[in-house]
Amino acid sequence: MPTNPLRWLFSLAEPHAGGAAKNVLVVGLGRFGSALAETLVELGLDVMAIDKDPELVQRWAPHLTDVREADASNAEALRQISAGDFDAAVVAIGTDLEASILATAALADVGISQIWAKALSDEHGRILDRVGANHVVYPEKQMGVRVAHSVSGQMVDYFQLDDNFVIAEVLPHASLIGLSLGEAELRRRHNVNVVSVKRRGGEFQFANAETRIEKGDLLVVAGSVADAQRFANLT
Repeated sequence: MPTNPLRWLFSLAEPHAGGAAKNVLVVGLGRFGSALAETLVELGLDVMAIDKDPELVQRWAPHLTDVREADASNAEALRQISAGDFDAAVVAIGTDLEASILATAALADVGISQIWAKALSDEHGRILDRVGANHVVYPEKQMGVRVAHSVSGQMVDYFQLDDNFVIAEVLPHASLIGLSLGEAELRRRHNVNVVSVKRRGGEFQFANAETRIEKGDLLVVAGSVADAQRFANLT
């Protein structure tokens, strides 16, 4: 199960047991659901978004291709909008745990093979899993971890791709300034790979052995949680 919110979002368009999703049903048009629906459209997927709140439906109708008022906890209502024809569904309902659980169960009842659901707690996640969710994510908890790493000052940003693998934006230690990545031997010395480098005032560029580390650079490194944290602590 992907743990980073961005990784989870892009996974909807990746191959899985049922094939890559081409069309997605998004349930819930709060801040999380609406942002997710917009991004899925940008990724080129066909998206239908539904919510039982007519004000939210009206607000988002001009911004999304297909927005409908429907109660996702009602399997018959889902059948009326042909929900079973979608490759995947995302239950993006916020604080209403009962609605989240009932919607997940109803989506399973209509035959959607890939159901992604947002959980607010471990207990909530376990219930979602039992009633039919294939993928359960905890965006608030995950964002808290990400912000904590940034607030500590040791990492500029932090993206956890798996339980023990991260991509992090890190400022280079003074001892690395002036060295090429080949000379710095970060893979051998620190067990991290530098994927990209952003010059001060410039854009991110792919890194190679000849890329020289300069003062003010931002390094994008990949590695295990422990190795990336140790490397960041050098700063």
